[in-house]
Amino acid sequence: MRPLCICNQRPAAINYIKEGKTYYRKKCETCLKHGIIGYGIPRWVMSGYEKKTYCEKCKFKSIHSEQFNVYHIDGDLQNCRPGNLKTVCANCQRIIQKEGYTWRQGDLTPDF
Repeated sequence: MRPLCICNQRPAAINYIKEGKTYYRKKCETCLKHGIIGYGIPRWVMSGYEKKTYCEKCKFKSIHSEQFNVYHIDGDLQNCRPGNLKTVCANCQRIIQKEGYTWRQGDLTPDF
């Protein structure tokens, strides 16, 4: 079985085949090409956060994850602590951007 890259998102690149045995690199083609582990993969994915199946602002539910985005409460895309990430639907994200809404401590519900 082909191992995953150290970014844990894509299969590792083939290094060479010797005597019928395949040897793999530690990185995938994309990470090798750009020299960055996890190039093109959002930091929140690499941190282990998974989108929920509902919007944490309006409670909209969907089986299609494409309708949701991951929102960084403090606006810092590098800050991927679980307490800083919320799943919001596309509609709520536009409202948040248009109105300049910010999450306040009282708005948050613990993720237990």
